[in-house]
Amino acid sequence: MIDDLYSAKILKAAANMPRAGRLAKPGGSAEKISKLCGSRIVVDVVIGKDGRVADFAQEVKACALGQAAAAVLGEHVVGARPVEIEMARDALRAMLKSGGAPPEGRFSDLAMLEPVKDYPPRHASTLLAFEAAVDACRMAQTERTRRAGAA
Repeated sequence: MIDDLYSAKILKAAANMPRAGRLAKPGGSAEKISKLCGSRIVVDVVIGKDGRVADFAQEVKACALGQAAAAVLGEHVVGARPVEIEMARDALRAMLKSGGAPPEGRFSDLAMLEPVKDYPPRHASTLLAFEAAVDACRMAQTERTRRAGAA
């Protein structure tokens, strides 16, 4: 069973982290930490005028499962609407916690993490990147709305 959890596909994704680092001028940033294992992810995001993610970076210090989820996020996030990221987070959570279907659409590669459902202590670290991305997008949208109201 442990081979299913740490499959070659998951380990390959974890080893290839797209958009690693930090943005110089993010529109929103968020940090999430797993209290159980200490995994930590910081996400920076810029939301464009069209309401889609225009730029993204992430600093990931997590287990292979958290890294794999962050890799899927980093690979597909630019061009996504914040609601797509929320829907992917919700589908990932449902897949892990209640046997829901894997996420669809641009984040469908998260299906590789389905075996994690059998390891509840690993759920939090697997969700970190998407939790941070949702919070960073909300912050960026709030800041953009505030600036537009002040103009």
